[in-house]
This record gives sequence, structure tokens and C-alpha cells, in this order.
Amino acid sequence: MGVKVIVMCKKKAVILLSGGLDSATCLAIAQSQGFECYALSFDYGQRHRCELASARKIAAAAGVTRHIIMPMDMRQWGGSALTDDNLAVPTAEESANCIPITYVPARNLVFLAVASAWAEAIDCRDIFIGVNSVDYSGYPDCREEFIRSFEKTANLGTRAADEDWKFTIHTPLQHWNKAEIIREGCRLGVDYSLTVSCYNPDSNGRACGICPSCALRKKGFEDAGVKDVTLYQ
Repeated sequence: MGVKVIVMCKKKAVILLSGGLDSATCLAIAQSQGFECYALSFDYGQRHRCELASARKIAAAAGVTRHIIMPMDMRQWGGSALTDDNLAVPTAEESANCIPITYVPARNLVFLAVASAWAEAIDCRDIFIGVNSVDYSGYPDCREEFIRSFEKTANLGTRAADEDWKFTIHTPLQHWNKAEIIREGCRLGVDYSLTVSCYNPDSNGRACGICPSCALRKKGFEDAGVKDVTLYQ
């Protein structure tokens, strides 16, 4: 009598991978939950394009099934210090108590829409994004209310509306501070030396140490009691 072999296929997940600390941790969490991961990054004209090299290294180290870097020139309309060189990147102190000029208009709305399209095309129901609403810069497209609203929209604007399935937008870092994120990443073996968080790195990719993202990262490592492996200017 022949032996019947049953092949169990992993569930697929699209992971938004910027190349930063949060998205690298988010990818590790998705993999720890048993997902077959597809990484999606964007070359949107960001000042800190060196993060894309980091995204490639992170995706390769994680062994994702596929990594796409999609070109999308948001410099055509600017509106952010990350996409307009005429706007200076502020320090952490200058960004306090307001939505900072480093906010890129509707960035996560656009990124999640593209992730939904790719996910639908590859028969994937799960999308991971490393947004956080504790240690963050106050960006409106990182808040939980936005994520849940987008999840509903994605399910209404795709085949899910007429077929018996739905998208789930996973935000495992939503309510964690940076120290908690770093500790979890270390537990899962994330190599944070591969990541870039700085909004204004130099030509060698070294972090400025004073922008809002650098300030959050530095404090996170300090609070976590973990050595900061970031290369600073």
C-alpha cells in the first residue's frame, strides 16, 4: 500500500519592509508565527534611500520568498522633509507636540493599498506593517484607528467583498514602546546592525543622531539595556 504524503502549505503574508528597526522586527514576528513572507519596500524618493540597501540585507538574511522594491516618486509633490530637500529635517526637540515635517502625506495609506494589491494577486490574506502609536512621531497613518479603517476598506474594495475571505492587517508593534520592540527583536534574533532608522544620514549611511527617529531609537536601546549597534556620524 502506498503512503499518502500530505504537504502543508504555509500561509502567505506580505510584510511592509522599510529597512528600519520596526519593520525588521515585524518581519521576524511574522516568520515566528509561521508565515511564508513576501517583503515589499518602496523607493519613493526618500532622503534616506540608504534604508533600501538595509531592506535588501534584512530580506536576504530572513530568507523571504520574494522581495520587491517598488519605485514611486513622491518627490513630484513633496510636502515632507523626507521628499523635499528644501525642507530641513528637524531635531527631536523641534518636532515635539506636533505632526512633524518628516511626515510623508498619506504614505502608509498608499503603501498599504499597494500591499493589498500584491497580496490579492498571490492569494495572500495577511499583511504586516510595523506601525506603532506609543514611541512614535505622531504620524496619523500610524494610529490604530487608521489601520482598522483601512482593513475594512481593503475588504470592501477587493474580491474579498464577494468571496468568502478577508484581509487581516497585522500590527504586532502597535502598543509596544521601542524598548519592548527591541527586546522582542533580540529574542527572535534580529540583527539590528542591518537596520537604518535615521531620517538624515550622511553619504556613508551613518545616522545623524539628532532627528526624531534617531532619538527614539537611541532611547529604545538604552531603555532595553541592549548595546546600540547604530553607526553615528
